[in-house]
Amino acid sequence: MDKIRISAVSYTNTKPFIYGLQHSGIPERIELSLDNPTDCAQKLIDDVVDIGLIPVAATLSLPVWEIVADYCIGAVGAVNSVFIFSNCDIHDVTILQLDPQSRSSNNLAKVLLKNFWKTAPDLVTNADDYSASADAATAFVQIGDRTFGKKEKYAFVYDLAEEWQKFTGLPFVFAAWIANKPIPKEFMAEFNRALKFGLDHRDDLLKELPTMPDFDLEDYLMHKLDFDLTEDKKKALYLFLDYVKEL
Repeated sequence: MDKIRISAVSYTNTKPFIYGLQHSGIPERIELSLDNPTDCAQKLIDDVVDIGLIPVAATLSLPVWEIVADYCIGAVGAVNSVFIFSNCDIHDVTILQLDPQSRSSNNLAKVLLKNFWKTAPDLVTNADDYSASADAATAFVQIGDRTFGKKEKYAFVYDLAEEWQKFTGLPFVFAAWIANKPIPKEFMAEFNRALKFGLDHRDDLLKELPTMPDFDLEDYLMHKLDFDLTEDKKKALYLFLDYVKEL
């Protein structure tokens, strides 16, 4: 069988999965690349890879897709790595600059603005320095490792997974393991075992990661992130896609 081509997000939130893929018997059966979320999604859309840990909103650009794992990048409440940072209350924001590395989080921000906060700031997709507020009423979306240690620097900080839960009562799925074609069930079972191995060995992974004086990696990987793709998370995933379609 040809190797299964896989793209995964390169952020810290994916490291348990990468640890499992690298410390199981699966490496010789896959070609693995690490990418930012947007590139990961584009590779799956362009059929450069067979499986991607992609932002869930990107599934709307795939003619055919299938969830191929029991795990995801998700959260029940605050995730502590997907934010809107602002110098003013969200209802007073006039410009929101979107994260160029994100699909789902930008769309989540749009869904919350329209349906939860009921406000409509101007959205900027290509700001020269999108994470710099041009004025007091300019805010920005930012995700991943670049947010670590940043919460104390802004007067108003909105954790988008937490805000989604306030809005819907559901957890949130930021990224799921998605295939763009049928994958052999035997491989999918082996793939799931490898992912579970990584999750079961997060303590060992943490010993390999550098400590961060302004961010609690152990709390993030063990508690803030919730990796099981539960029925509630699947319900939230499809509800989110319905909201995105209405934007």
